[in-house]
Amino acid sequence: MKLLLLGKGGQVGWELQRSLAPLGELVALDFDSTELRADFSRPEELADTVLKVRPDVIINAAAHTAVDKAEGEVEFARKLNATSPGVVAEAARQVGALMVHYSTDYVFDGSGSTPWKEDDATAPLSVYGRTKLEGEQLVAANCARHLIFRTSWVYAARGGNFAKTMLRLAKERDRLTVIDDQFGAPTGAELLADITAHAIRDTLRDPGKAGLYHLVAGGEATWYGYARFVLEQAQAAGVELKASPNAIDPVPTSAFPTPATRPHNSRLDTRKLQATFGLTLPPWQAGVARMLRETL
Repeated sequence: MKLLLLGKGGQVGWELQRSLAPLGELVALDFDSTELRADFSRPEELADTVLKVRPDVIINAAAHTAVDKAEGEVEFARKLNATSPGVVAEAARQVGALMVHYSTDYVFDGSGSTPWKEDDATAPLSVYGRTKLEGEQLVAANCARHLIFRTSWVYAARGGNFAKTMLRLAKERDRLTVIDDQFGAPTGAELLADITAHAIRDTLRDPGKAGLYHLVAGGEATWYGYARFVLEQAQAAGVELKASPNAIDPVPTSAFPTPATRPHNSRLDTRKLQATFGLTLPPWQAGVARMLRETL
């Protein structure tokens, strides 16, 4: 089996290189690849790459993820998040490949407190959310054999993340202020990659499992609760902090105005994924604690 991974350099793409390798021959590309082009700002080149590789599975981990920046560069965000994935999906259909694509909780308006289901009405609040929703729709329309995973609050040990930022600030400051009215589940790129590999194997055996799924770690937290957990773990590991977990002040979203509106309710209902693929999603604390053990 041949797999084509696009966006290998991102947080999820980096972990996918590991999780996909045992499935077959893996061709992993990024925007700066030269022999085979995979620059999502140049959609006209993406179809050529797919037709040259002729993979059995295409995994798209490339995206415009700078949520606030997207507000000022709408067409560029649309090209990366919608137009190019649509082109890849059409090429996937031409070669008979299964297309895997990642989306976001930002396709919803963040209202209420009930976890969002796959068939709930979408109503994105930002350019990022709108373009990611357009991408979902183009992938589904252009390639019937698809797996689309909506996720949220993604982190990885490699590169920057919320936990590392909290640790840095807690070493520099006596008190921190963190948002306490947005709810979601911190989800590791490693978990996303492992479940993707599992779902690919299952869907190739049973094509009826193709479709749209919500994929996040178990449980829920606010950014405030997430920050407290991080500092508690660091403190238990003997890390010297100026700000203790009790020195974090909860504040509303309005305390940190941003160009893009953030959803208050980023909870995603994962029962469909767990039932279809026979999985149990671990609590978010397990993944964050493991990541911290690697990085502290």
